[in-house]
Amino acid sequence: MVAGRGAELLRSTTTSGRATFLELFFDLAFVVALTRVSQRFADLGSDTGWTLVAGLGRTLLLFLALWLIWSHTTWITSRYEPERSIIQAVVVGTMFAALVMAVTLPRAMEERALPFTVAYLMVMVVRPLVVAAALRGHPRRLVPFRLAAWAAVSAPIWLVGALGPDHLRLPLWAAALAVDYLAWALGWPLPRLGAAAIGQWRIAGEHLGERHQQIFLIALGETILVIGVVFSGADYSAQRAAAFTVAFTTSALLWRIYFHRAGRLLHEALGRARMPGRLGTASGRTHALIVFSVLVTAVGYELVIAHPFGPPRPTWLLFVVGGPALFLVALVRLEYEIFGRLSGSRMIGLVVLLLITAALAQWSPMVGLSVVAGVLALVALLDALRSRQRPLEESASPIGRETPGNPGSEA
Repeated sequence: MVAGRGAELLRSTTTSGRATFLELFFDLAFVVALTRVSQRFADLGSDTGWTLVAGLGRTLLLFLALWLIWSHTTWITSRYEPERSIIQAVVVGTMFAALVMAVTLPRAMEERALPFTVAYLMVMVVRPLVVAAALRGHPRRLVPFRLAAWAAVSAPIWLVGALGPDHLRLPLWAAALAVDYLAWALGWPLPRLGAAAIGQWRIAGEHLGERHQQIFLIALGETILVIGVVFSGADYSAQRAAAFTVAFTTSALLWRIYFHRAGRLLHEALGRARMPGRLGTASGRTHALIVFSVLVTAVGYELVIAHPFGPPRPTWLLFVVGGPALFLVALVRLEYEIFGRLSGSRMIGLVVLLLITAALAQWSPMVGLSVVAGVLALVALLDALRSRQRPLEESASPIGRETPGNPGSEA
């Protein structure tokens, strides 16, 4: 009887796999958050040496903390019924905490460290306890208990980092975040209970795939926002107009390359997988890299539009070339996850970018972005030619094919 009441929160086979309006509302907080992450990267444009490295490390850490919040929430709405009031309350509460993290993020490593930490810990510690209480006596309540237990381990490190000296914040928070990610990778193991078999979780695979597609579009929307804001705020000139056009073309090519088969079939591959939890975990890590690479690329746009023919500096290469290069690395991985093969076109594009990086250091940012756009256009062209010569390829993921064994009470 108790388990039956808790079972009402679980997704049923009749529940729609589409993302709900609640989840799209939730994503609005991450529109703000990703914008703040991009701005922190942009502020590093004039830094060099260890100052640049430390700045990149701080911003990457904040991005990974946000990603953990978004990713865990997506798993909740893929595993539990999003139309239930308690789940809706959990999602809205998480949205508020994410918004607090977003508005404090520009100074989260400085004087706003404490509110950023408190908002993060409210999600990581309190939220799973609420879900566990709502599940009542259902066997799946052990999973949120695991999350809360491990979050309680890292919470003191987060708090000491927030309240302690500024120079210790980065290493302490890096250690705390490493604990959070390691716990997730290991399945939040506890004494006597062992680890949760994440790969065998019964989730709405199609829903998870659609959510990953949506977060990519949100990140791509951030690039469009950057293009528009920077160009509208700068003095109009033919040079900046040209940079504006090339930047937009680059974003359009990123969209085209992602959704050419692999990105488009992501939800289908997750729906077909016998163990969608395993494929969903791999896809989540890949999309973290995809989103990160798009944000880095957006910073390159800002630098180029503001000073299209400024003096060449190694720093802008990190964003103008590094972002698209990371994007192609992530797409190679995504193609393997969906089709079980390596993408030749993406490998060619990546090799070309790596080979021309040193030469681009001698040219202006506008030239660099134009060459990058040309390489991405080559990748898109090779994709189109391959599609013409062969029938449409169906998903054949090597991940999650295995027949699940006894999933146990937490599946």
